[in-house]
Amino acid sequence: MTINEIQNEIVEEFNQFDDWMDKYSLLIDLGNSLEGLDEKYKTPQNIIEGCQSRVWLNAEVKDGKIIYEGESDAILVKGLVALLIRVFSGHTPDEILNTDLYFIDKIGLKEHLSPTRSNGLLAMVKQMRIYAIAFKAKGEN
Repeated sequence: MTINEIQNEIVEEFNQFDDWMDKYSLLIDLGNSLEGLDEKYKTPQNIIEGCQSRVWLNAEVKDGKIIYEGESDAILVKGLVALLIRVFSGHTPDEILNTDLYFIDKIGLKEHLSPTRSNGLLAMVKQMRIYAIAFKAKGEN
């Protein structure tokens, strides 16, 4: 599945709900379904700077594709982590770097997150792209 197909799928899932309380519930459910991150990856170098809550992100390359894992100590933020992992994980550095992340606007996340959570979301996206740049520079794409 392409990154855009995944984004379209997410937009469809969120568009099933008119009420933002239901959309928050969906985010929480996504966070609850996220596999926990192994303790060995919960290190200072894997913490995302700019997030109000603690967010850890780890990335590895397998067969030229980046596999992201992450976790947060805040349940709503864990849902945001789950969404970003769903969109980016399993794709090449080039695919990640050339993607326009339109699902964030289309589902209304920017308007319905606090400024600190929005900043955290942007910090997570930035870190995922930094991993992609690093892996591309190493020739792992």
